[in-house]
Amino acid sequence: MRAVKGTVVYVVSAGFGLTSLGLTPLARPAIAAPVAQPLSKGPAPTRVLPAPQRTATSAMTSQATPALPAGDSATRNAVASTNAEDMTVIGHRRMASGAAADYNKKMANLGPLGTRRTLDTPMSIMTVPHDVIVNQQARNVNDLMQYMPSVQLETRGDPGTSRPQSRGFEADVISNSRIDGLNAFTVTPYAAEQFDNVQVLNGLAGALYGPQNPAGTFEYGLKRPTDERINRLAVGVDSIGTLMENVDSSGRVGKHGWLGYRINLLHGDGTSYVQDSWVRRNMVSADFDIHVDRDTVIELDASHYTFDERGMPAGINLAGYHLPTAPDLGKPHMGQDNAGFNSENNVFLAKVKHRINDNWSFVIGGLYQDSGRQVFEAADTLINNRGDYKQTMSAATTVNDFKVGSNMAYINGRVHTGFITHDLVIGTNGYMEGGYNPLSGQSYTDIKSASLYNPVGKDVPQPYYHGKYESQYVRYQSMILGDTLHFNRHWSASGTLAWSWLDAESTGTVAGKPTISEIEGYSVTTTHLSKGATKHMPDVDAAFSPTASLVYKPTDNQTAYFTYGRSLQAGSSVSAGALNNNEYTAPVRSEEFEVGYKYMYRNMQFNIAGFRATRSYSFIDPKTDIYGNYGTQRNYGVEFQAMGHITPRLSVIGGMTWIDAQVLNTGTAATSNKQAVGVAPLQANVLLDYRVPFAQGFALNGLAVNANVHYTGRRAADVYNSTFAGSYVTLDMGVRYPFRAGRHPWMARFGVTNVANERYWSSVYNGTAEGTSVTAAGTSAAYAGMPRAYHFTLEADF
Repeated sequence: MRAVKGTVVYVVSAGFGLTSLGLTPLARPAIAAPVAQPLSKGPAPTRVLPAPQRTATSAMTSQATPALPAGDSATRNAVASTNAEDMTVIGHRRMASGAAADYNKKMANLGPLGTRRTLDTPMSIMTVPHDVIVNQQARNVNDLMQYMPSVQLETRGDPGTSRPQSRGFEADVISNSRIDGLNAFTVTPYAAEQFDNVQVLNGLAGALYGPQNPAGTFEYGLKRPTDERINRLAVGVDSIGTLMENVDSSGRVGKHGWLGYRINLLHGDGTSYVQDSWVRRNMVSADFDIHVDRDTVIELDASHYTFDERGMPAGINLAGYHLPTAPDLGKPHMGQDNAGFNSENNVFLAKVKHRINDNWSFVIGGLYQDSGRQVFEAADTLINNRGDYKQTMSAATTVNDFKVGSNMAYINGRVHTGFITHDLVIGTNGYMEGGYNPLSGQSYTDIKSASLYNPVGKDVPQPYYHGKYESQYVRYQSMILGDTLHFNRHWSASGTLAWSWLDAESTGTVAGKPTISEIEGYSVTTTHLSKGATKHMPDVDAAFSPTASLVYKPTDNQTAYFTYGRSLQAGSSVSAGALNNNEYTAPVRSEEFEVGYKYMYRNMQFNIAGFRATRSYSFIDPKTDIYGNYGTQRNYGVEFQAMGHITPRLSVIGGMTWIDAQVLNTGTAATSNKQAVGVAPLQANVLLDYRVPFAQGFALNGLAVNANVHYTGRRAADVYNSTFAGSYVTLDMGVRYPFRAGRHPWMARFGVTNVANERYWSSVYNGTAEGTSVTAAGTSAAYAGMPRAYHFTLEADF
């Protein structure tokens, strides 16, 4: 929208009031409003707010919890949420969500350290905010990972069940991921409509979050109740014909708005991007804030999400052959009509937040998750270097049910010793996880042989599995102690120490004699397993993980820092093929050095960081056939990020990451000093959003266009570096148009992903469970990228 005299665009942010986006100011006297600066020791900057809007601010927050005293950061926002949804106001009219295209989320949730400005944190943090989610019409939370250049997706079975990872290291399925600060299982579909934002802390953070890989910490921020009442209806269609309906209702009730609620309902059903496929998804989520008093809030969240699909393309097992040119996944019969999976994810979460006084606060919380899946997918195995394959379809006997219970409790405070100010934290976090496997499963072998470029359809019955036993149990708990020392407005130092207790056990199976039968003319083999011996990992007690940082702020809008961190994680369970099958390796150790600089210029933030990280690398020793931690994966690189408003009409979020990821000392020259599988030396992404300057009152006033360009470089496709996945570039484009009908704000969005219908390999990885084993080249697998797809959404706010 063109800046017109007398017109101002604001973002109403729960807990922070009205903030101007810098468009043409009103010709009236202005009032300076202080903005909370969580870490800065210098004077707080101001934002200029037009005088009449100050009254509007009070009105809009009148039902919220009474404003906290103007104290220090750690407690001032102790009962506030970092996931408060912003609302766009033009003049005195509220617009539909995403209209402002505010792509710079300035605050981050750092677990035990609380909520802090990303500008002030001595770590690399990037967030995909709410406006990107709605404007790019994301349907699955993994759709958001492409906007963060240091993040890769390891696709195992389906993009919706991909494993996110950062800086070239594979993430653990629980240790590296959180929902609102609590450990959760993430290798399962999540609806993007459920979340306000997705944040990644790149690198190693074991001292904050307990044992983990140096693969980043992924924080999924739930939508929270809003101060302003929202009744939002969105309907849409994707690809050939997947219809979607979403109802999102939020507000506060009771005296002074003591009870906040957010109810989110979702249904989607129809054909996906390939003929003869279908996708069905359903979600019910409820989030409540109970304000006991002005200093205490109880947050309760519950969600139920099911995601089912059939007929999607299969992955490719290399089987020692070279990776061929990627196929067009838009062609039918790349998979099987009856192949796919059913998933169900139930999450329950509760927190209590309390501000003791202006200097001290605490939070305590817990999460329970039951995530089940029935997997009966097709798999293609190459039989030559020309792209010919044979196909099988099996009911997987891997883990199909994860039960997770996680916890956290932190006390934060501020004290002074002479001229030094200390921000203190003492707390604990951890989780328990149980995994359950079937005891039998059907498999259709050699269903067909065909070419990736000329697939042939077959009508194969769905395979099934039966039985259940607990195959694994993991328990982590950490004690955390931290101090951030502010020496003056320019210099500070921080240190966080964690002591962790690790316990794990794994139960193997004994294979019985398989049975072979015939169903509808197809030969089917049924495996029969019985519960075997249980092996316990040697207990790890009080394992030490430190992180230390030195920070220099020449001015309030600049931060230079150096950070060192070390962590460990429980060893992996040894799979079949080694003499020590079903035992555990020694704990995996990681270390990282990082130096960075952050700069805020007006409404733009720029981050640059250099890092070097190492992690133990596990493989089967070719001389002893013993699986263990013998080698090292060493990654170093540089990353750059930019986000915010280049001009009041042009928004951006993007960056680029260069990584040198090498596997060292593997015990054989064929795999030592090689590029890590699936890690691109260069990856970049930039999303631009432009609001076209039509005159106020013109029919197209408010029209906006966006374009996203993603680049991923050439990646090794096997441990020998004998074959590679080529580099690729994809372009996504979209348009949105806000309007008013029936005195309510509406928004129409249309987008095209992969405009040029680029054919590429989106994911290549080692086929072993942990992705860190040097075994036969045949364990490598690959998944092709999505073809061109279309998305349309119509949204109305009431």
